[in-house]
Amino acid sequence: MQETFYDVMRRQGITRRSFLKYCSLTAAALGLGPAFAPKIAHAMENKPRIPVLWLHGLECTCCSESFIRSAHPLAKDVILSMISLDYDDTIMAAAGQQAEAIVEEIVHKHKGNYILACEGNPPLNQDGMSCIIGGKPYLEQLQFAAKDAKAIISWGSCASWGCVQAARPNPTQAVPIHKAPGIPGNVPIIKVPGCPPIAEVMTAVVTYILTFDRLPSLDRQGRPKMFYSQRIHDKCYRRPHFDAGQFVEAFDDEGARKGYCLYKVGCKGPTTYNACSTVRWNGGLSFPIQAGHPCFGCSEDGFWDKGSFYDRLTDVHGFGVESNADEIGMAAAGVVGAAAAVHAGASIVKRMAQKGDKE
Repeated sequence: MQETFYDVMRRQGITRRSFLKYCSLTAAALGLGPAFAPKIAHAMENKPRIPVLWLHGLECTCCSESFIRSAHPLAKDVILSMISLDYDDTIMAAAGQQAEAIVEEIVHKHKGNYILACEGNPPLNQDGMSCIIGGKPYLEQLQFAAKDAKAIISWGSCASWGCVQAARPNPTQAVPIHKAPGIPGNVPIIKVPGCPPIAEVMTAVVTYILTFDRLPSLDRQGRPKMFYSQRIHDKCYRRPHFDAGQFVEAFDDEGARKGYCLYKVGCKGPTTYNACSTVRWNGGLSFPIQAGHPCFGCSEDGFWDKGSFYDRLTDVHGFGVESNADEIGMAAAGVVGAAAAVHAGASIVKRMAQKGDKE
């Protein structure tokens, strides 16, 4: 019989009180109310840990680097307690034939009840020979592991959209996971884009699946709505400067030193859906815009092929009051000027009235 999450925590000396506190923190991390904490506790007490195969195709390992830095929950709790991470060639001890045998064992022993996590993407050119795993093209390993998976998680923009490997001219013909040949259409795919994704977003997606035994609600592109339903622009702390027409015109100018909006120096926050401005990075410490660098839309499809990261978006619609940055800047100045004129006029009228009273 497989151990449950709670069994593992008890074996590690975790008290019941600490366990319930963990469930409350997990509910908060998932954006759920306090009433969900008992449900999370019940699930973790009764459901066995689910096996996870973590495959690596063409990638730079930044998704793994991000994942292991999660603080809420800690990656060690996810890896060692919540899931049974049976295969990950970056962090596993086994190698060679022993390692590859694990994939076959999990696929056959846990048919339809394991999660396939994919970091990177498969190349199709030259029969997939640009990425070899265990002496075979990565595409073969991916197809074998995908056919009986409970769900597939596409970690990062490489697996979700293709990213730099699939950028023009794409000599290896790299494709995202959902476009790879041989991937069964009946296996759900969750895209968690970003280069890399935020650590807590990654662990929260895994936690949600394990806790509720279902996939999180996804948008039309297959991304979890709880993290990809809003633009970075919507919750950016520099948004008031955008609305006021206060922009950084060049790096290190006076506007930059005052923390003005980075839209004019290329910020893609208005068209990028991610949780960077709310969850942030490094345990909620910061994110690129807070560090003074514009967002370049790394979680969006094809961001490598959309020109320079510092090219300003010139045709962005659907913003309501902020329809055009230049117009807003001029309008803001006009409003200030008009307000000053009205105030001056009112002062003159007031003084004339006071003079008339005295006479």
